[in-house]
Amino acid sequence: MTLIGGAGGIFDVRVDGQLIYSKAETYRFPKHDEIFTILDARQ
Repeated sequence: MTLIGGAGGIFDVRVDGQLIYSKAETYRFPKHDEIFTILDARQ
């Protein structure tokens, strides 16, 4: 895992270069465990 700093409120989560969550698309930060749920669904 690598944290890459950004600006302007950007919060994106990428796995192997694929965007799996974007605050810009949802207009909110992910809920508790939401990223883990998305990752589990990918398997």
